[in-house]
Amino acid sequence: MKESEYITIEEALKKGSGKVNLRGWIYRQRASNKFVFIVLRDESEIIQCVIPKSKSPEIFEKAEKLTIESSVKISGELKEDVRAPTGFEVSVSELEIIQIADPFPITEHQSPELLYDNRHLWIRSRKLNAILKIRHTVVGAIHSFFRGRGYYEFDAPIFQPSQSEGGATLFEVKYFDDIMYLSQTWQLYAEAGIFSLGKIYNMGPTFRAEKSKTSRHLAEFWMAEMEAAWMTLDGAVKVAKDEIRFIVQEVLKDNKKELEILERDIKLLEHYAKAEYPTIKYAEALEILNNEYQMNVPWGKDLRTKEEEKIAEHFKVPVVVTHYPTEIMGFYKPPSEENPKEALCFDMLAPEGYCEIIGGSERSLLVEDMKRRLEADGEDPENYSWYFALRRYGSVPHSGYGLGVERVVQWICGLDNIKDSIPFPRTMLRKSP
Repeated sequence: MKESEYITIEEALKKGSGKVNLRGWIYRQRASNKFVFIVLRDESEIIQCVIPKSKSPEIFEKAEKLTIESSVKISGELKEDVRAPTGFEVSVSELEIIQIADPFPITEHQSPELLYDNRHLWIRSRKLNAILKIRHTVVGAIHSFFRGRGYYEFDAPIFQPSQSEGGATLFEVKYFDDIMYLSQTWQLYAEAGIFSLGKIYNMGPTFRAEKSKTSRHLAEFWMAEMEAAWMTLDGAVKVAKDEIRFIVQEVLKDNKKELEILERDIKLLEHYAKAEYPTIKYAEALEILNNEYQMNVPWGKDLRTKEEEKIAEHFKVPVVVTHYPTEIMGFYKPPSEENPKEALCFDMLAPEGYCEIIGGSERSLLVEDMKRRLEADGEDPENYSWYFALRRYGSVPHSGYGLGVERVVQWICGLDNIKDSIPFPRTMLRKSP
């Protein structure tokens, strides 16, 4: 049979009736003396197929041998059947076995660690299939959002000579006869790029050697970042809010079926897609935490996960917190002219306990202040001489932010663990498969 004569299961379900030629893998199989029922899966959907012994003993005998994940080609008559998992059933007239699978190592009620050990097989599950399709939409939406606003895609090196987000989280790698570091962000290079292209964005792998075992951290993840010349903090915050709403809208448009598989609250996502997101200052966040939740958080302390959860829970939509204390922020986040103790920076916190999904700032133009802060962190400012040169040749105000792709996917999908938002997670304790 020609390849063009096969259709996906999703296409078959839309067709609704008639002869269909399908191919895929055995998702479920059960047999009696008279029938073999198989649920076939492909990349698009699942469908029930029935093989009556009375109709074709030869096909019945072949179907009895099928194991979970065996690969097959099937032809038969499609009809509606409300009892079937997706509302239709194929009466099989032809069955070609491509490969009989060995006993599948994953059965029901397996431990999370076994699923991670077998991630190369578990990505076939309906749950991960749904998550990966939503991730695909999220990534595509990010590209569409920025390109639609006139941003240019700009790539930065993954091998970098110095830190940008704290030396304690650097991955050191041998680079010929020297030492380099895996990228913590594209930001410093993006700040060079804006003087050529104006408005730029990027999607790339990011590495943080955080010794964290939480459900919110990965050692390797993907970050979608933007940088724009002439943009203030307020401008960056507005872009971030628009981007998140756009992403949620695109997922709702393209992935309602996958959201249903994940049992996600679609009405809640529809609310996030339309709602206005509030902006508050760090000082206001402390007032809420201390006065309404009696958390006694002192000024100058960075917000922990439980405090971020309370703020997002308070507003019940994504919320932006700006003007964190300058001295606990990165060297490139400038002090406010109105109050130098406050930095011109922001985080966006997602509700339902998902916390920070975006972090950004205006970029400092104060070379001496940046040198002082680097020295206080034990860094040699000479390593950043090329970066400081950007302030000597046509410097302008500019801003940017980074969006954690996995954190956004985790929030939109309603996942308990960020490791399920990426095909093959890398953490402090997980380096294979």
